[in-house]
Amino acid sequence: METRKLLMAALASALILPASAAWAYTGYSRPDFPKELGTINQQAVKSVHFRVAPPYSEPLLEPLSAPETISIKGPAYATQAQMVAFIKRNNQHPKLNCSVEELVGYYYEEAGREGIRPDIVLCQAIKETGFFGYGGDVIPEQNNYCGLGTTGGGVKGAFFETPQLGVRAHVQHLLVYDRTEPPSTDIIDPRYKLVIETHPEIYGQIHNWTDLNGRWAVPGKTYGQDILQLWQTARTPDASDAALSAAEIQLQRAKNDANSYIARGIAYAKRGNIEKAKADYEQALRMNKNSLAARYNLALLQESQGDSKSALKNYKKLNKEHPYFPQAWFNKGCIELANGNSKEAMEDFQNVTELATRQVYAMNNIALAQLQQKKYAEAWATLVEAGQVNTENLYVLANQFILEACQK
Repeated sequence: METRKLLMAALASALILPASAAWAYTGYSRPDFPKELGTINQQAVKSVHFRVAPPYSEPLLEPLSAPETISIKGPAYATQAQMVAFIKRNNQHPKLNCSVEELVGYYYEEAGREGIRPDIVLCQAIKETGFFGYGGDVIPEQNNYCGLGTTGGGVKGAFFETPQLGVRAHVQHLLVYDRTEPPSTDIIDPRYKLVIETHPEIYGQIHNWTDLNGRWAVPGKTYGQDILQLWQTARTPDASDAALSAAEIQLQRAKNDANSYIARGIAYAKRGNIEKAKADYEQALRMNKNSLAARYNLALLQESQGDSKSALKNYKKLNKEHPYFPQAWFNKGCIELANGNSKEAMEDFQNVTELATRQVYAMNNIALAQLQQKKYAEAWATLVEAGQVNTENLYVLANQFILEACQK
């Protein structure tokens, strides 16, 4: 009971912080909640403030036009600083046995030594672990960042003594797919020889990231594309002078390329030059009216300036033209939820869960839409399920505490 009170106090404090504030990790185990609630005090529900999982806010480069041509071999495009920032933006408390900076350094060291792309290998680890949040069979203590040896049904797979050795094993497992030459370090990947002996059709034959589809993960029809989308997001320009300069150079080299305007627009937006960013996105749309990135980034700008009506219009266009783009569905759902359009919001967030991206955040917001409809039992069931999918999500945890406290 004392632990529960401390958790409630910590979360109550967090709830009064602005949306951008970091949540403090309480250090306590997640409490057990009842499967069902008693009678709800509707007046209490109206008087409290539930935590809405916020919309996506990071602008994007145009999706890769030919992901099937991107090789496993090659140098990094994103810097280590970009990758560190990318991880921390998406998970403020990654479950690691070292710092984020150290882990990123290990990937650049181990993959760089073997001549494969450190930034994309790291994105594969991010995909496999959910930004190092885990939640599946593998646990953080394993230092297993790519699911080596796990086959589902509770099988945890390989354990590695240190984070660096876990990274090395990950890199070595990619090498056995990509080439027949042995790695430059002693083999510690427990499945390296197994691939050679049982899968000669794979050994040294997989050279591009999309070639991993249906091989590394099953069914995994878009496995490689998912990794490359993470990489694309990670290497998006930041607010630095260097990023703006690089975008200017790119634009001079390719003045007729809409992507060049998008890149510069992102750099401007991150530096707070909204009008120049908007002008670049609009120019990109004039050059390519179906540009996903230009329309999405423009919608983000419109939201940031309080023009949710124009943003909603652009999200609807994206939903129609790019139905498999989860960010647009999620952000549209957030606007609909804020406007009290609970039915539309639920449909948008359900589309996100079907695309298996940011699933727990979408489930959290589905519960809030159900609360708007006074479907308290359904909302509680949704939160319970979300808490089982990810025990560490503090939006879900806070909302469970709040709703539980609204019982008569």
